[in-house]
Amino acid sequence: MKLRNSLLLFLTATIWGVAFVAQSVGMDYVGPFTFLFARSLIGGIVLLPVVAVLHRSGPGHAGETPADRRRARKTLLLGGVCCGAALCFASIFQQVGLLYTTVGKSGFLTACYILIVPLIGLLFGRKCGKLVWCGVALAVAGLYFLCLTDGFSVNLGDAITFVCAILFSVHILVIDYFSPRTDGVKMSCIQFFVCAAIAAAGMLLFEQPSLGALLAAWKPVLYAGALSSGVGYTLQIVGQKGMNPTVASLIMSLESVISVIAGWLILGQSLSGREIFGCVLMFAAIVLAQLPNAPKENAVN
Repeated sequence: MKLRNSLLLFLTATIWGVAFVAQSVGMDYVGPFTFLFARSLIGGIVLLPVVAVLHRSGPGHAGETPADRRRARKTLLLGGVCCGAALCFASIFQQVGLLYTTVGKSGFLTACYILIVPLIGLLFGRKCGKLVWCGVALAVAGLYFLCLTDGFSVNLGDAITFVCAILFSVHILVIDYFSPRTDGVKMSCIQFFVCAAIAAAGMLLFEQPSLGALLAAWKPVLYAGALSSGVGYTLQIVGQKGMNPTVASLIMSLESVISVIAGWLILGQSLSGREIFGCVLMFAAIVLAQLPNAPKENAVN
């Protein structure tokens, strides 16, 4: 089960890593709220037939009372709303931060959720083993070599993006709480419509969206919506089920490595020796965190 979930999270990181290319191109045509609204709406729509098929073919719950069904619906709705709100605010902080900082710094600061997740977990009594903490430290070092090629200084964009990392940490922990308690695909579908609704409000307040601009950006928006949102975040919810959130965040942080590789393959951006070294450290961190004595941390509640 843990191997399968690890592979699902790695596939999630791959989809998200490639999505950096789509996100970069899409922002040439539309604003951050418009892009987020479109991708989230598409993500929710893509999952509607999946939810319908799973609901029709899924087994019933013998002995379930009407009160049980009401509680289950309430948990599902609450989980979808909480996940959607966390995802929306994290994503928009990332988009806005990119207007004021470099892509490399944004990648490093966003992926700092691998350190923030276990720190927040400590507040709720969740302890991590030594190998996991070593993996976190190694991953941070890897991200430094991978993303920060021009030194490090803090500006407005860096501060905004660091808030994004905190919010993505919250999103991971919210999923960790709700995924064992409800249907992951249904919750993912709800989260996208919630995210789209919040983004739509920001789009109408702060931007001037046009159908022509969205049509011009249809390829990156479709990828970001159908794959990065619809498939990627659903795989995250399903893959995180039963996984320690710190280990899950380490695997998903590989999106930074894959984004560099995608930039090389798709956009023709070359890899420096420093970046290759950072990739090696990142992969070593993932392996280290999942060695046999690493899963001895507190189980997911």
